[in-house]
Amino acid sequence: MGERRRVGVGMDFSATSRAAVRWAVENLVQDGDTIIAIHVHSSKAETPQKKLWGNTGSPLIPMEELRELNLPKLYGINPDPEILDLLDSTSRTMKVKVVCKIYWGDPREKLCDAVEDLKLDCLVVGSRGLGVLKRLLLGSVSKYVVTNATCPVTVVKGPAALKP
Repeated sequence: MGERRRVGVGMDFSATSRAAVRWAVENLVQDGDTIIAIHVHSSKAETPQKKLWGNTGSPLIPMEELRELNLPKLYGINPDPEILDLLDSTSRTMKVKVVCKIYWGDPREKLCDAVEDLKLDCLVVGSRGLGVLKRLLLGSVSKYVVTNATCPVTVVKGPAALKP
């Protein structure tokens, strides 16, 4: 048996990232792989964690710790219980290791940095399905990552993007 893959999933705990996690679990992840949930905090607030880990991102956080009450407060995140349940279930049934890494800054740049830092074999991100004007004004994280990441990237359309 060869070395197992490191699969990154960009997560902001929205419906779109829920779709990306679900797609990765149902179509990509295999027994023994590692899923690294990557959350990028674009907040400008100076927190102790940002001061400590701002340049390198947090240490890898085991799945079990994401459910602890203190951790979300410490890092200023609001994990989606449905995503945590899906990752927890996948961890147990498929013998997949699940960890989380939190970065601070521009999501486009930090997701590409994560590919290098974490030596990801592939990355799955969601797409909000912005219209042409909004995408032009705001930029598209998924488009930037597809263009600049050094590993294969899968973009999963979220529920809002799938509606006619």
